[in-house]
Amino acid sequence: MTANIQNHSPYLVPQEPGRWRAIALAAVVHFALLAFLWIGVQWQSKVPVAVEAEVWSMDAKEAAPPAPTPPPVLQPEPVTPEPLPEPKPVIAPPPPKVVEQPVVPDPEIALAKERKRKELEQKKLDQEEQDRKDKALQQEQQRKEDELAKKEKAKKDTADAKAEKQKEDDAKKKADAAEAKLKAAADAKQKQKLDAAKKAEAAADQAQHDATMKKLLGQASGNGAANSTGTAAKSQGPKGGDPGYASKVGAKIRNNINFNAPDDVSGNPAAEFDVQLLPDGSISSIRLKKPSGVPGFDEAVKRAIERSAPYPKDNSGTVPSGFTGIHRLKDQ
Repeated sequence: MTANIQNHSPYLVPQEPGRWRAIALAAVVHFALLAFLWIGVQWQSKVPVAVEAEVWSMDAKEAAPPAPTPPPVLQPEPVTPEPLPEPKPVIAPPPPKVVEQPVVPDPEIALAKERKRKELEQKKLDQEEQDRKDKALQQEQQRKEDELAKKEKAKKDTADAKAEKQKEDDAKKKADAAEAKLKAAADAKQKQKLDAAKKAEAAADQAQHDATMKKLLGQASGNGAANSTGTAAKSQGPKGGDPGYASKVGAKIRNNINFNAPDDVSGNPAAEFDVQLLPDGSISSIRLKKPSGVPGFDEAVKRAIERSAPYPKDNSGTVPSGFTGIHRLKDQ
């Protein structure tokens, strides 16, 4: 068993030399001590005997003759001999001092105690390790729960923020739509006002032009037909006596148009202008009667009409009061 313990124990207890000899010597000493004690007790248990002795003289003497009878005398009290002193008890010598031999610990007991101590320490370490693992596991679980709660809160906050932003966007879209509707209504109303103002301005310009023409040319000396309604002294323009005047004026204006037609325009739109002239051939007014749908082309035709002034006289030797010009986008 000792060998088995030594093989499995991390500690090795060396065997002491002279083990059996020391055990035998200890046994002999103990036996001698017990015998000495027993003999001493037996010797001290005997009761000491008292000794009485009579003293005799060594000189021989004859007896004296009998004396007369003396008067009776009182006999002295017998003297009791003094007792001899009792002998002093013999004191037994003290037993020899027993030298205690050092107790040699049993290696098996020491190994068992050491093993038990290690087992207790290992159990304590295992318990501490298990407590540490349980605490770490609890902390890790708490951390995961906290992270999950944070993620859920962040997700909820994101959803709330997204819903709030969507709500704000919807409200902004509604507000923008309402504002656009109001702006469109205001623009339409403003356009109507501008159109009405342009019409009124055009009517005023036409009235002023008519008054100017009446003042310059007069109305009494006309040479038109009896049912004529013109205001000039004689008929002018294509309906007058010069059918080629419109073609000649149109070619002059066309040469002054500087515009490149875009490729994405379908068809051949036309712009129609009403031009009023003064007697010297200068322009009195220009009015766009029918736009082409291409604002850049309409503006280019208007500038060409302005650059083409002064306008020539017709076959009658006078400048017509006005003419109507039609110009197509793709005929330039």
